[in-house]
Amino acid sequence: MASPGDIIVFDRRSVARHRARAAKGFATHAFLHEEIATRLLERLGDVNRVFPRALALGLDLPARPGAELTISGPPARAPQLLFDEEALPFAPQSLDLIVSNLALHWVNDLPGALLQIRQTLRPDGLFLGALLGGETLKELRQAFLEAEARVEGGASPRVSPFADVRTLGGLMQRAGFALPLVDADTITVTYADAFALMRELRGMGETNAHVGRRKSFTRRQTLIAMAEIYRDRFGGADGRIPATFQVIYLTGWAPHDSQPKPLKPGSAQVSLVEALGRKNKSRS
Repeated sequence: MASPGDIIVFDRRSVARHRARAAKGFATHAFLHEEIATRLLERLGDVNRVFPRALALGLDLPARPGAELTISGPPARAPQLLFDEEALPFAPQSLDLIVSNLALHWVNDLPGALLQIRQTLRPDGLFLGALLGGETLKELRQAFLEAEARVEGGASPRVSPFADVRTLGGLMQRAGFALPLVDADTITVTYADAFALMRELRGMGETNAHVGRRKSFTRRQTLIAMAEIYRDRFGGADGRIPATFQVIYLTGWAPHDSQPKPLKPGSAQVSLVEALGRKNKSRS
């Protein structure tokens, strides 16, 4: 439960309802989760390590000899363990690997969630995650803003806010991860129209859960105007509309003495001026 001083951006009960509603037909709309899961597993495959105890938030991991795996989500099938991402039910330093696929972008206390993940990892344990970034659904956001301003004379949050690369990099450092790495790529999907996109989002369990959203039904005129603006502003020659999904990947390790560490200030053997001078000479 949130305390009075907490910043509440998302209605977590609505998030749970959306996911539960999407569970039955999720497999039909799971393409984004599956694509990102594939990319996460490719990154994990580049790590030549054995992780005896692993937690998968939102995706399946391939079975590994001697590995004990706990799975939470996605809504495509009943999870082995159900819990809130803001309150991990694991002892400190009890897991070797945590992989998260689109499980953290609806979290209100993201700094706290990342801290819990780091604290749950054993020393030299690995966290690998993916969540939606700030450029996600930028076309839908703009189309709704213009449509509401035109039809209703004002606007409300229609697309939930997402963090950017710089912010997430700072949060990874703040959470105490060693060797943190944050990078992003973009997946663009086309749809017949804006209504097809909205049906897809509903089927994925990714509909708006912002606490400031309007609770009443959207006017028909607003929806029609939104779809027209979307098509006119972003539609292709074939009449289809693009939808942008920015995916931000997080990689970090629980600190361990064996990991590389930055040099202490003043410990360099060669001054920066000398190094630059040598570099300039070698180029001449």
